[in-house]
Amino acid sequence: MTAEAMVTSPFEALAGSAADGGRPLRIALLTYKGNPFCGGQGVYVRHLSRELVKLGHSVEVIGAQPYPVLDTGATLTELPSLDLYRSPDPFRTPKRDEYRDWIDAVEVATMWTGGFPEPLTFSLRARRHLQARAGEFDVIHDNQTLGYGLLADLGAPLVTTIHHPITVDRKLDLAAAKDRKKRASVRRWYAFTRMQGRVARRLPSVLTVSGSSRQEIAEHLGVRDDRIHVVHIGADTDLWSPDPSVAEVPGRIVTTSSADVPLKGLVHLVEALAKLRTERPDAHLVVVGKRAESGPVARAIEKYDLQGAVRFVKGITDAELVDLVRSAEVACVPSLYEGFSLPAAEAMATGTPLVATTGGAIPEVAGPDGETCLAVPPGDAGALAAALGRMLGDAALRARLGTAGRERVLARFTWAKAAEGTVAHYRAAIARTAAARTR
Repeated sequence: MTAEAMVTSPFEALAGSAADGGRPLRIALLTYKGNPFCGGQGVYVRHLSRELVKLGHSVEVIGAQPYPVLDTGATLTELPSLDLYRSPDPFRTPKRDEYRDWIDAVEVATMWTGGFPEPLTFSLRARRHLQARAGEFDVIHDNQTLGYGLLADLGAPLVTTIHHPITVDRKLDLAAAKDRKKRASVRRWYAFTRMQGRVARRLPSVLTVSGSSRQEIAEHLGVRDDRIHVVHIGADTDLWSPDPSVAEVPGRIVTTSSADVPLKGLVHLVEALAKLRTERPDAHLVVVGKRAESGPVARAIEKYDLQGAVRFVKGITDAELVDLVRSAEVACVPSLYEGFSLPAAEAMATGTPLVATTGGAIPEVAGPDGETCLAVPPGDAGALAAALGRMLGDAALRARLGTAGRERVLARFTWAKAAEGTVAHYRAAIARTAAARTR
């Protein structure tokens, strides 16, 4: 359903009680990019919206391209951008008849000058849309847009999730830039992070997914500590579960990397694989993500002659992805930093033993070294190779860590728990707004 078509509330009168005993809520969940195959934000929207519906609430996801994939229960309202980064023609120049208003002009002009416009322009479109529908929602939940448009009165209390500050990505990309020209390009692209910091400091309620992210948000964005609340996310433990009928492939290592960027540490895993194969020639890597035709990872694969030992898979179904992880002897998260690490939680939920770095919040998810995973310093290919070799060579260790990892996820990191914690903060935001109006 398009934004233009959606001019009346999609909700019938909500009767009865939600799972927590309170009245069911009408929730608007905003996401400026929502495809679950392009990063963690899309995964978050899909699974959180489903679990909120299961708790008895009504959820309308309002999103731009790439549009989110939703499970039964939540509705989608499309709030289209100009889709300037779509495949196969990213950074395209729209035709004259595609322009609809001044927001479109801002979007194109920002792209032309090397910036990333979508957080700002989505927030402006969302403001216009929500103000036209004032009173239809009990709470508005922004999924890390952090655009100026959201500082307006939107007709309902606002809660925002910040998975981690994008300033972390900016810092790592600048450190990896090879020359002055590249550094200038990185700074232009990440110019929107200044806006996100200004907006974040004015928000009354910020949710984040880990204690590590909470600290980074306070330090990088200057948000007051008492306004930041941790609600852990997790795995769909019904889907991500052990299945003994899926045969393990000897030497198989699986990792998820949605982009060839320094943050994900994939180049260090490729270097580790080259070291590992000198002792374990059967060791091979399956990467869930798009193969980059150029860049550090492509160069490393060529340098170490690993073309036959590294395979990329993309566009597979959820069931195929889960079976791929189940088939691995080891799952690996080589990231230099993560605000949470869904791939770690999902792999652990299948009972697949995990080798992970200690970057960012990964230890909060993966747990102690030697108890629920093998942990190594981020960016250390030698340590990564040693841990992978140790895991591949010890079936008893793999079994013990796999079982302990699954138990850790079930106890701490499920989407049902995430939805319950999120609703508690919705109700707190609604109560604060009501109290302020009374005063």
